[in-house]
Amino acid sequence: MRKLLLFSIIIITGFVFLGRLFYLQIFDDSFQALSANNALKVVYDYPQRGYIFDRDGKLLVANQPSYDVMVIPRNVKPFDTLELCNILSITKDQLEERLTKAKIWSPRLSSVVVPQLTKKEYAFLQEKMRKFTGFYIQKRSLRDYKIDDAANVLGYIAEVNNGDIKKNPYYQSGDLIGKQGVEEQYEEILRGKKGVKYIQKDRFNRDIGPYKEGVYDTLPVKGKDLTITIDSKLQDYAEQLMVNKRGGIVAIEPSTGEILALVTAPNYDPSMLVGRKRSRNYTKLYYDSISKPLFDRGLQGEYPPGSPFKALTALIGLEENVVDTKERFSCHMGYSYGKRGHMGCHSHASPLSMIPGIANSCNAYFANVYRRTIEKYDTPQEGIDRWKKHLSSFGLGNYLGTDLPIGKKGLVPDSDFYNRAYRYPTYKWYATATLSNAIGQGEVLMSPIQLANMMAAIANRGWFYTPHILKEVNGKPIEDSNYTEKKYTTVSPENFEPVIEGLHDVYNYGTANFLKVPGIEICGKTGTAENFTKIDGKKTQLTDHSVFIAFAPKENPKIALAILVENGYWGARYAGRIASLLIEKYLKGEITRTDLEKWVLENSLQDEYAKPVSGEPFKINQ
Repeated sequence: MRKLLLFSIIIITGFVFLGRLFYLQIFDDSFQALSANNALKVVYDYPQRGYIFDRDGKLLVANQPSYDVMVIPRNVKPFDTLELCNILSITKDQLEERLTKAKIWSPRLSSVVVPQLTKKEYAFLQEKMRKFTGFYIQKRSLRDYKIDDAANVLGYIAEVNNGDIKKNPYYQSGDLIGKQGVEEQYEEILRGKKGVKYIQKDRFNRDIGPYKEGVYDTLPVKGKDLTITIDSKLQDYAEQLMVNKRGGIVAIEPSTGEILALVTAPNYDPSMLVGRKRSRNYTKLYYDSISKPLFDRGLQGEYPPGSPFKALTALIGLEENVVDTKERFSCHMGYSYGKRGHMGCHSHASPLSMIPGIANSCNAYFANVYRRTIEKYDTPQEGIDRWKKHLSSFGLGNYLGTDLPIGKKGLVPDSDFYNRAYRYPTYKWYATATLSNAIGQGEVLMSPIQLANMMAAIANRGWFYTPHILKEVNGKPIEDSNYTEKKYTTVSPENFEPVIEGLHDVYNYGTANFLKVPGIEICGKTGTAENFTKIDGKKTQLTDHSVFIAFAPKENPKIALAILVENGYWGARYAGRIASLLIEKYLKGEITRTDLEKWVLENSLQDEYAKPVSGEPFKINQ
């Protein structure tokens, strides 16, 4: 019995070894892959990124050659470190640090030692490369910007980090990837596809030629060209007008939702983030916490909308049937409510109906309309939620869904918001507690792109396309339904006509009457948005923001835009002037009011921004 047991153990053990050997030789290819990895060198051939053109076919972004010094740590042999450091213009400590980092990343895979050599540096180094075993030069392409503006729109390309590599195995250490703007949003379209070459090596690790005569090699595929919706002439002019100012400008074509201009101020020259100085320049921009050039105010800035919001108060009042266009309300330098409540206003004729109420920006008129809207319902909670539903249909209080990688959703408060704020049901709140919403000075926050889109919806009498930046890919129009299907507001088309008349009269005899453009019928609204901040823990009022929204022409509008100038005092002072100039520039192609243009170009708000706290706040909201 013992002999049989021993014999069985020997037989079973033999079968186990035979089975394992069979598996390793027939099914398991890990050792074969490892062997291939030792015998082959993989060289990537990087494609040209796609070009970027503006809406009229002007080339905005092309490519230029660049050369990276790469290293495969395990292939490195002793070399003259001082000579290589002198050639690369780096210190010995920097070289050792980068080699250590490369080894930690992977001894077998290539890593960047020095990125983005110039042609001259490349030509000099190429002659010396034979001295430095394990190092080689990788050709890539960098961006070549044909304009010195629109950096926030275009974005930039930079070396991938560990997070990028873990997220997408397509990328290897040293690869470039789009960051911000169009470069980031459409990275997969622009980047193309890498080509691959497999080089056979002998047992001494020397290259002996293409693996299997190059049958597995692939050619790079160039990235696709993009045509974006930006009008580069309008973009450039808008950025000129915003020099020495802070704020955002967004211009939209109402009939398509295409973004014509997207300005943040201050901005920077996109070529600053190209080449070996990119890292230093980016650090400088990143740590500028005062002017914040990397913060896109057009998309990310959240501001009280001020008086432009009154157009929505009027539209909702009409839709809710709490007011008609003929009813008039009195204004005695403001609107008084409750025991101590008073909303001030500036001097104008009284009483006013809707159209002159919009033209003269009467706070008392809109306070009455808003209060009726909320108090129409049994509870203020129900009224506020109904009010929010209308606003949401204009794209407010949420992300618009633009094809841009950044943005803020703003704020449209609902009943839950106010219940928490006023600790309901312990304490009750009523419509008057939220009355500042009527004139855009309550809890509502909007970004400039939301203001511009709101104006596009009004210009279209109740519908809009989601704002977008992409127009064509390799000459073919976009087909994404998100940008080609109309979105409708909850306000009936007929209710837009009197509001549009009021916006038109803002230019005829209202708060922007001195900003008329000969031959163009413009509809617009001035706004002065109160500006608060915390200084030493106390809520402090600074100089108000200047806000203006407009569209033109009145019939068949071609452009809708929003301008916000931080600390710009009142709506017509800066934002209104800029709006009139941009409309004339876009529709006429030239400026006739050169005195107005000169004023905007030469006036600066830098002294205002230098103040920790402004002087007496401007109280009138118009």
